[in-house]
Amino acid sequence: VQLQASGGGLAQTGGSLRLSCAASGRIFRIDNMGWYRQAPGKQRELVAAIASGGKANYTDAVKGRFTISRDNAKNTVYLQMNSLKPEDTAVYHCNAGLRQLSTWYQAYDYWGHGTQVTVSS
Repeated sequence: VQLQASGGGLAQTGGSLRLSCAASGRIFRIDNMGWYRQAPGKQRELVAAIASGGKANYTDAVKGRFTISRDNAKNTVYLQMNSLKPEDTAVYHCNAGLRQLSTWYQAYDYWGHGTQVTVSS
């Protein structure tokens, strides 16, 4: 199983970026999917998460600006980031709690490689 993230880059304050993360492999089911971020010198923090049924939650710092969504048919999670601020600068990591075909009874955490988001002031 692999998680492939894309969509990071450089944006100006007030701009927008969209991150995508696609899971591939012998997947039985994906439970929760989410995005975390880690800024230099800071701990990794949860940005947003979405359950298989679509219920989403966000950290307070991004509420009203970021939107998480998922396409279950494509095993993909998205993070639309609007009204970006310099403090959003970080490496963003996608995460999925998923069940492989061979171990369908147990969900395990998988991580994608990080994608850099830089917001200039």
